[in-house]
Amino acid sequence: MEVKRKGSLLSFRPDIKVLDATLRDGGLCNNFEFSDTFAKALYEMNVAAGVDYMEMGYKASKAMFDVNKFGKYKFCDEEDLRKIVGENKTDMKLAVMADVGRTDFAKDIGEKKDSVIDMVRVASYINEIPRAIEMIEYCKKRGYETCANVMAVSKAKDEEIDAALQMLGESPVDVIYLVDSYGSLYPEQVAKLTLRYLDFGAKYGKTIGVHAHNNQQLAFGNTIEAASWGASYLDATVNGIGRGAGNCSSELLLGFLKNPKFHIEPVLRFITDYMLPLREQGVVWGYDVPYLLTGRLNMHPSSAISFIRAGRTDYETFNGELLEKD
Repeated sequence: MEVKRKGSLLSFRPDIKVLDATLRDGGLCNNFEFSDTFAKALYEMNVAAGVDYMEMGYKASKAMFDVNKFGKYKFCDEEDLRKIVGENKTDMKLAVMADVGRTDFAKDIGEKKDSVIDMVRVASYINEIPRAIEMIEYCKKRGYETCANVMAVSKAKDEEIDAALQMLGESPVDVIYLVDSYGSLYPEQVAKLTLRYLDFGAKYGKTIGVHAHNNQQLAFGNTIEAASWGASYLDATVNGIGRGAGNCSSELLLGFLKNPKFHIEPVLRFITDYMLPLREQGVVWGYDVPYLLTGRLNMHPSSAISFIRAGRTDYETFNGELLEKD
């Protein structure tokens, strides 16, 4: 059977949801030290831009992470979120991310009726899927929407991906995300993986999302490629902020999507007023040659981050060092 793309460049699909991950993925660039003014303005920007979900940060364990070394969006305490969003009487929903093994979920995630949070996104590597499902079941019982973000899928074997998708399909999770953690995937690969995810999604009644990284300047391209085949939940960050090479840029994605509910102007204004000053303060993110080199070799960006922090520019030498590790 011939598989066809969903819609065209000139059409819009009402199933598409845009999730802003600026505070969460962007927080990896500055230890989550965003001011309340920044967070409030970002919240108002997302509402005005028609964004569907705003990820407020992580639900990290305070027993594992020193609260004095990270900003509040590493932990997303309820009172801190309410200072920014109040009761969130808007159409936009709020999300947090909970990492397997780094979240004391039974202690720190309460009942949905007592929280402004609508969705918990559980992030895990493929060998941690059983623990991820335990967290998903816990959060669903407490009334939250749930996502499963399976990281570093570019390193996994086909049979591992199929096994993970079947386990997640049989779980109560709402959305399963294709995550290109290392920014190593090309559009053709993204298309094949998206169709594989969609097959399981159709079988088990799950929605599929995509979270792309920009190591090879393909975050936007890979996001709209996945969307063109049927992925519905699309992650983006303002000006592409995120660890290392960053993510799909909100201004690119919202400028591309044809749904009239999305507006690019609030994003452009926010970039001028808040993102440019953030860069001037020394916060670093975005495409750079070292991230290209780790991305093309399907490697974690940590060595590229260290290379840049050391002030090195000997790219050819660095490439050789990576090849020896590969």
